[in-house]
Amino acid sequence: MACYWIFLITIFLAILALSCIAQQPPCATYKFSNRKQFSSCSDLPVLSSSLHWNYHPSSNEVDVAFRHIGVTDRRWIAWAVNPTSGGMIGSQAIVSFPRMDGSLAVYTSPITSYGTRLEQGNLSFPVLDLSATNQNNEMIIYASLKLHGNISTVNHLWQVGPMSENTPMMHSVAPSSPNVKSMGTLDFLSGRITTRRSSSSTLKNIHGILNTVSWGILMPIGAVIARYLKRFESADPLWFYLHVSCQLLAYILGGLAGFGTGIFLGARSHGVEHSCHKIIGIVLFCLATAQVFGGLVRPDKDSKYRPFFNWFHFLAGCSTLLLGIFNIYKGFDILHAAKFWRLAYSGIILTLLLATLLLEICTRWCVPRTKLSLSNTVEKNTSTVIAVASMEV
Repeated sequence: MACYWIFLITIFLAILALSCIAQQPPCATYKFSNRKQFSSCSDLPVLSSSLHWNYHPSSNEVDVAFRHIGVTDRRWIAWAVNPTSGGMIGSQAIVSFPRMDGSLAVYTSPITSYGTRLEQGNLSFPVLDLSATNQNNEMIIYASLKLHGNISTVNHLWQVGPMSENTPMMHSVAPSSPNVKSMGTLDFLSGRITTRRSSSSTLKNIHGILNTVSWGILMPIGAVIARYLKRFESADPLWFYLHVSCQLLAYILGGLAGFGTGIFLGARSHGVEHSCHKIIGIVLFCLATAQVFGGLVRPDKDSKYRPFFNWFHFLAGCSTLLLGIFNIYKGFDILHAAKFWRLAYSGIILTLLLATLLLEICTRWCVPRTKLSLSNTVEKNTSTVIAVASMEV
């Protein structure tokens, strides 16, 4: 009987030990080759990385080890604290990468723009015992930070990117990329880490959606309405109000909101230049604005200036459509949009082109023939009535 109870107690303790081990993060079992030990750690949610640390509340110092695994090529790694905000600008980074000669670079770099090349510089707080290792397909950065103020929760970021010789290059900025999700808050006391999405990435998506819907969908629909519905007498003046409403809504969404978010993103993204996309956007805004004000002062139908206005309206409209669609695809390239969104928008454009082709055939062949047959019928009826009337006389 005693052996039975001993067996049960042993099984219970074994299950309890296994549950405790299971609750530990994988980083807790890692042993550093330099025999350094850290009391806390967290497996970061993206980029195959983990952070280990010892926090000393009395001196507000923290010893950290940032570890990145799965290294199969030359790349740079970085871990940063941002004392002023939760984004990239203003972050105080520690960077490491293997040089072309095989040595390992490790240094500090304050981030002042989105176009940074991670240039070496002093941080806003002291950094001691800076070192790094690169072995067994993993890179590790060690450092001791003396943070300002009596704080235990910080905004932190971590990144991985490609190399060009001895120069770190920009990491991926695609909305679906893990690189835009590698930021959050870290509580050194509790060990709690929360992640958040970059606000600039969200704004880029909003900018893309506004301009795609306006320049790329509403504008072409408004042009189709103006070209084909006005050929039907029963649609006058409905086609005009539909055309104006469609184009005005497109101008508000793309010309004002979309262009405004683009200007704001450009002002925030110091060092990041998409010159072609920006120039086309400015031209589009100018053309659309000219169309809006031109519509307000358009000459009367019998004015001698009306043909000039019609040609300007036509040429500016065609230019806006072509440049708008081209710039949308440029935006897809900048955002590294998923293939689904390219295919979806291409499907919309093809649908509009097919509808335009059918309407062109209908209005050039069907409608004129219908009008001609109606005209012949009227003429025949008129001739018959005249002949009958003359016979009666």
